[in-house]
Amino acid sequence: MGSRNFSPDDRPPVRFMDTEELAYVATRAREIHDFWHVLFNLPTNMIGESALKVVEFQQLYLPMCLLSTIGGSVRMKAKQRENFFKYYFPWAIRAGMSCTDIMSIYYEKHFDEDLELVRNRWGILLLLT
Repeated sequence: MGSRNFSPDDRPPVRFMDTEELAYVATRAREIHDFWHVLFNLPTNMIGESALKVVEFQQLYLPMCLLSTIGGSVRMKAKQRENFFKYYFPWAIRAGMSCTDIMSIYYEKHFDEDLELVRNRWGILLLLT
């Protein structure tokens, strides 16, 4: 994540949660989202975020992920939207369906492992460019 110039610690604290447990779960989901950018080799731009939301939808079945994808695609320029739906969207569906349950992984235990080995073990599909 250092090469992408971001850290999960850079995010503001979670707000509007009723309990500390819910705040922890929301914070952890944000951290994991950042790890997924690295695992799937996706940029943190509109196309990368929207593609990752499709992967998240395939993993979690949360409607907000799909709504985020729709909202993101509306904000894209026409050529970006065309590329997104032609390449990123179908890839993200396959990638989200083919990998293991990546929400419940204790990522910090794998930081010292080779990224390619981890991707292979967890069935991570990268977008072929």
